[in-house]
Amino acid sequence: MGPRGPARPALAVALLLALLPAAWGGETRYVSDQLEITLRTGKSIRHQIIKLLPSGTPVEVLETDPESGYTRVRTRDGKEGWVITRYLMDTPSARDRLAEAQRRLASLQIERQRLQERLQEAEQARQALEGTKARLEEENRKLRQELAYVRRTAANALAIDGENKHLKEQLVGLQTEIQALQQENAALRDRSDQQWFLRGAGVVIAGILLGLLLPRLRLQRRSRWDRL
Repeated sequence: MGPRGPARPALAVALLLALLPAAWGGETRYVSDQLEITLRTGKSIRHQIIKLLPSGTPVEVLETDPESGYTRVRTRDGKEGWVITRYLMDTPSARDRLAEAQRRLASLQIERQRLQERLQEAEQARQALEGTKARLEEENRKLRQELAYVRRTAANALAIDGENKHLKEQLVGLQTEIQALQQENAALRDRSDQQWFLRGAGVVIAGILLGLLLPRLRLQRRSRWDRL
């Protein structure tokens, strides 16, 4: 039962706060975050104001007086004075942090856009490289086909060259045989001419002998017939 006692008032306060906006019924406004504090020559509001410092102004802390609640500071332009300590904080104001966050967000968006453009350019370059790769592969394929054709042609050329050499050797052999046959034919013609000459000479000599002998034979026959 002990723990339930403090919870009931808290629940009631929460319900009351939840119902307050509906109970107001009027226009809602918010307190502005624009704040200026005074930089004074001393540690009280009676001292002269040196400068008004907008919220978010950075200052250098020189000393702090807890009893008076003031802190002596120096601004970036060299002004020194006292400000109320509770108006100082260790981090920049929410407005300045929001502005910085917005600047960073804008910078990140710009960087994101730039990276997207670079990514698009890289994708285009990749597609171009893919196209170049495909073209080179096609050229390589054609070159391989041409190389295979050249090799086949070279093999055929070597075979033809070898066959030509063989035919040339056969031609040389045939020419040698033809020359030998021509020489032999010439020799045969010479022999034939000699034989025909000798035969002609024999015929002439035989004719001469017959011409000499025939008259004598005729005379001998006549003489024999006369004796009979």
